[in-house]
Amino acid sequence: MAQGLAKASLLAAIFLPMPSQAASSAWVTSPGGAIRLVASQPRPDGSIPAIVEIKLEPGWKTYWRDPGASGIPPQVTFDPSGGVALEAIRFPAPKTFGEGPGRYVGYDSSVAFPLVLRRVSDEKDLAVRATVFLGVCEDICIPVQGTLDLTLKGGEFDNPLDGARIEKAVASLPEPPSDDFRIMKAAFDAAGGVIHLDLRLPRDAGKPEIFLAGPAGFAFGAPVVGDAAGAERRVDIPLKLSGKDRKVAGKPIALTVRAGDRSMETTLAFD
Repeated sequence: MAQGLAKASLLAAIFLPMPSQAASSAWVTSPGGAIRLVASQPRPDGSIPAIVEIKLEPGWKTYWRDPGASGIPPQVTFDPSGGVALEAIRFPAPKTFGEGPGRYVGYDSSVAFPLVLRRVSDEKDLAVRATVFLGVCEDICIPVQGTLDLTLKGGEFDNPLDGARIEKAVASLPEPPSDDFRIMKAAFDAAGGVIHLDLRLPRDAGKPEIFLAGPAGFAFGAPVVGDAAGAERRVDIPLKLSGKDRKVAGKPIALTVRAGDRSMETTLAFD
């Protein structure tokens, strides 16, 4: 994958818009797939349900928010003149591909990323424009960039199919911690450069998959999952710090755990 990314600048992705539906942007196509923006009418509290939808062709992949050393994390920016602000991008649980230096984290089928949007304009109609930058890969990684436009007209009825797509994407997100699926203990060994986690997993979940994403300068190694002790597992994750500020204390680390057909997400913070 690292070699593939080095060659990506030699490839020219051609973007071709396709017909759109109400509350959806046109598809922007590239080698390996297509992307679009889907949004619903603003709610009374100003929030706007939305997703970036990525359609992948068979054999192609795209990346999670922390893909590893050889991938491109998805980035979405909104034109402030459209009256919409992006507060967060949310991600379903990913998968791990490859081993060693070529290891990366992402998705091998079509996926949608829910967006946390907020209305910041009093205009009746919102002309929403988002710029999306992400990577797709087959044998090599291809950077993809496109501009996605849609208009949310005040008082108009949403396309129910678009609303269902947004609801399905939100339902696929990892669940919050619960009594049978949570972090029991988390510690960082600064001398050894290792995060230690004690996990409580759902019954008959099998070996969990662990994914972490932290601030700039945090690089996580492959998690080492210990043997089962009832419903509990010990997980050790190497952490390499770079840059001038190499402190871990007070910096949030997003943790996603996939266990069987369930996934859980929480935030780690060390003193």
